[in-house]
Amino acid sequence: MLLKGDTDTAVLDRLQKTAFDYFVDFANPRTGLIADTSLPGSPSSIAATGFGLSCYPIGVERGWMSRAQAAERTLTLMRFLAESKQSRDKDATGYKGLYYHFLDMETGKRTWRCELSLIDSALLLAGALTASAYFVEENTAENEIRSLAAMLYARANWSWALDRADTLSLGWKPRSGFLPFRWEGYSEAIILYVLALASPSYPVPVESYKAFTDKFEWMTVGEQAFLYAGPLFIHLFSHGWIDFRGIRDAAVAAKDTDYFENTRRAIAVQRDYAIKNPGAFAGYGPDLWGLSACDGPERPRKLIDGRRQQFAGYAARGAPLGPDDGTLAPWAPLACLPFEPKLAMAATRHILTEYPEVLPDARFIGSFNPSVRADSTAGWLNERCVGLDQGILVMMIENSRSGLIWELTRQMPVIRRGLRRAGFSGGWL
Repeated sequence: MLLKGDTDTAVLDRLQKTAFDYFVDFANPRTGLIADTSLPGSPSSIAATGFGLSCYPIGVERGWMSRAQAAERTLTLMRFLAESKQSRDKDATGYKGLYYHFLDMETGKRTWRCELSLIDSALLLAGALTASAYFVEENTAENEIRSLAAMLYARANWSWALDRADTLSLGWKPRSGFLPFRWEGYSEAIILYVLALASPSYPVPVESYKAFTDKFEWMTVGEQAFLYAGPLFIHLFSHGWIDFRGIRDAAVAAKDTDYFENTRRAIAVQRDYAIKNPGAFAGYGPDLWGLSACDGPERPRKLIDGRRQQFAGYAARGAPLGPDDGTLAPWAPLACLPFEPKLAMAATRHILTEYPEVLPDARFIGSFNPSVRADSTAGWLNERCVGLDQGILVMMIENSRSGLIWELTRQMPVIRRGLRRAGFSGGWL
C-alpha cells in the first residue's frame, strides 16, 4: 500500500524489506532450503534458494539480520547441500554436483519428477559464491562457508552436461537422460555459461559460449540494435549478480552495445508495447507494464469489456511479440530500478495506488490481470508470492542503492575468469 507522503526511499525501504523477509519466512530451519512459493506445502526451488543466499548479506548490511544470524542460515544450507545425496537415484537431491529443480523442503529429495536443472543449479551456486565473497572474516563459521562454497562449485560437472554437443543441455532426468533442448540463444543463461567456463574442475570450452551467442536474435528498435527476448526476467536475472555496465563480449560489441544497455532497451520496448496496447487490455500504459514469465488464469474468462479471452496459465509472457493475455507481473517494473530508476518508481507508485490488492501482507504477488472480471479492482489475482520474484527484487533494489552484490561479484576471481573466457573486456574488467 502506498501511504500519502511516502518518499521513494520509504517505498523502497518497505518493499525491499518485505521481499527480503520471504527468505526468512519461507526457509526450512533444518535444511536451509527456500520454498518456491508461499503456498502451503510448496517444495523448495533451488534457484530461489540461490537468491536467498545472495539476499542474506543484504539483510546484514540493511540491519534486518545480524551477521552471525546470516552466517548461521548460510552454513545450515551449505552443509545440507554438501551432505545431501548425489546419485542417479530418482529421489536424490542431485547428480554430478548439479541439483534437481524442486526439492522436498524437509528431506531435500527430488519432487514433481522434475529435471536436474542447469540454470537453477547455476543460480544456486551463484548464491553460494556470493556468500563466500561476503563472509570473509577469519572465524570458524565464515571459514567453513568459504570452504563449502568452493567445494560445491568445484564438483559441478558442467562438461558432462554438454552431452557431446557445443551448448549446455537444459537438464537431465534419471530415467530418460538429457532433455532434447539446449541453452542457445539469448536468455538468462549468461550466468550459467560464466560459471561453467570458469570451473576449476569441469569447465566447458570457450567454443560453447560462442555457440550460445551465435543463436542470438536481433531486432531494430528506434534505429538501435536490440537483442530480443520477450519476457522481462530474461533481461534481469544474470544482471542480479553481474555488473554488465561497460563490459562487452564479441556478440554485443559487434552491435556497438552492451547487455546493460540492452536491458534498458527492453524496458523501452515493454513501455512502448503497453502504450500501444495492441490487445486492448485494461490499464496498460506508460506506468503499467511488466510482461514476464508468470502464472495467469487457466481457463477462458470474460474480460471487463465483454470479450471472451483464452488463457494459458503459466506462460513466458513478453513484448513485443507476445504472448500477451493481459497478465502482468507487478514486481517487474521495480526490479528494473538500476536501469531506469525514474520509470521504475513511476510504475511502482502507479501500481501501488491503482491496484493495492497486488500487495497483500505488504509483499508483491506473482501476477495479476486487471482485464478479468472480478471483485477486485486488480481483476484476477495470483495470490501466491514467488521466491524468484522476491529475490530479484531484493538484489536489484540493492544494486541500485549501494551496488553491494555487483561489488562482491566484481571481486570474485571466478566471475572475472568466466567473463574473460567468454570474451568480455573493458570497463571494470
